[in-house]
Amino acid sequence: MLQRRLMSGREFPVLGLAGVAFLAAAGFSGPSPEGLEGAAPRIAQSAPGVVRVPITGVIELGVAPFVARALSEATAAGASAVILELDTPGGRVDAAWKIIDDLRDAEVPVYAYVNRRALSAGAMIALAADRIYMRPGSTIGAATPVTGDGEKASEKMVSAMRSEFRALAQERGLDPRIAEAMVDESVEVPGVSEAGKLLTLTTEEATAIELADGEVRDLLELLEVVGLPAAPVRDIEPNWAEAIVRFLTNPAVAPLLLSLGFLGLLVEIRTPSFGIAGAIGLSALAAFFGAHHLVHLAGLEEIMLFGAGVVLIALEVFVIPGFGIAGVLGTGAMAAGAVLGMVGQVPTFDQVFNAAGLVALSIILVGVTAWALLRHLPRSRRLAGLFLRDSTSSETGYLSAAPREDLVGKVGVTTTDLRPTGVAIVNDERIHVVTEGPWIEARTPIRVLEVTSSRILVRRAGETTVSETRNEV
Repeated sequence: MLQRRLMSGREFPVLGLAGVAFLAAAGFSGPSPEGLEGAAPRIAQSAPGVVRVPITGVIELGVAPFVARALSEATAAGASAVILELDTPGGRVDAAWKIIDDLRDAEVPVYAYVNRRALSAGAMIALAADRIYMRPGSTIGAATPVTGDGEKASEKMVSAMRSEFRALAQERGLDPRIAEAMVDESVEVPGVSEAGKLLTLTTEEATAIELADGEVRDLLELLEVVGLPAAPVRDIEPNWAEAIVRFLTNPAVAPLLLSLGFLGLLVEIRTPSFGIAGAIGLSALAAFFGAHHLVHLAGLEEIMLFGAGVVLIALEVFVIPGFGIAGVLGTGAMAAGAVLGMVGQVPTFDQVFNAAGLVALSIILVGVTAWALLRHLPRSRRLAGLFLRDSTSSETGYLSAAPREDLVGKVGVTTTDLRPTGVAIVNDERIHVVTEGPWIEARTPIRVLEVTSSRILVRRAGETTVSETRNEV
């Protein structure tokens, strides 16, 4: 029985405002029979069938939860077998490792059906199955690990992959050198692979050396070969929730989410109240960390580290003047949290380097976008009303308030305390005034002494000074 917890409802709050929180509607509930209801009909307990699980395209981290869910449902439904239909050029090694661990723990027989190609990580997944069957014209092998730019990975990574392939071959009773030759071109297998050439086998070659258990034209023939000719077949496809998680963890989408998150927080810091920019920023960051949390990349530690960086930057902006140690530490914590959220528990140098490059790309995108907004938005016709384009001055005839020299010498009464400003009634007009000296209580007679722009200076009525006789305006 699979013990791995897959997308339980307790994990969904991590997605928060991201819109991914509603993944709970997909009904992921682990291996219990109650969690099997979905788009496809339930396999009847009285008539065990076969579960077909397609693995197509590039193997990403979102594929691992899908395969694990399919194995859980097949086990709970009492399926006779699970068929992994492979047509993949490979993908992430850490995702393939997760799938292999689930295949090794599966209680249901698992058959790999290579439908055209199972290369790189796909070959490793095929070797983890109980048996391998191949369609005519298919290929398997070419499993040398490469970096993000297509170059061969370090010897440490090659050694780890070579050992993994050797162990899988030994479990199936195969010649381990054949599996190693798929990873390392320096391995020579007489009659099969020459030194200096990476091993990739066709259907005929794989069946000839018994790497594959047989050649089958289609799924129906495969069922006959494994002794299940009349078994009903249920197809399990990735549901919309898994598709969303796979989309959000795509290397092309992750920097965009980070960029939106950073930009939203940056705009929110520059505005007096929480608004749309802050909501978009938090949603993007919640989508990024939530999706990576569901595929077991980002843990609570990475999320807390990123949150601590946000708090430090907020302290630097609102509490501590200038840009000092809190801002530097906050920026570093946010960058580290984002990088660690995109790598596995035991990351390689290439994975860390690629993740750091994506974070750097996000920061560059934020900087360019912020510069473009500040430079071009004030010239936009549609947003012209948001910006003050022209300056005004008294020399060009503009005044901030209408002149009120007519109030000088007038007597009125205060309606509020003047401490030192307040409101008074002068000539039956309610105006804002300021006292020149001591505070004046409400309902006290006052006289306007001086008017300068919008500043109306008053004192208690009956008090006189030398300056009053000058009638300055």
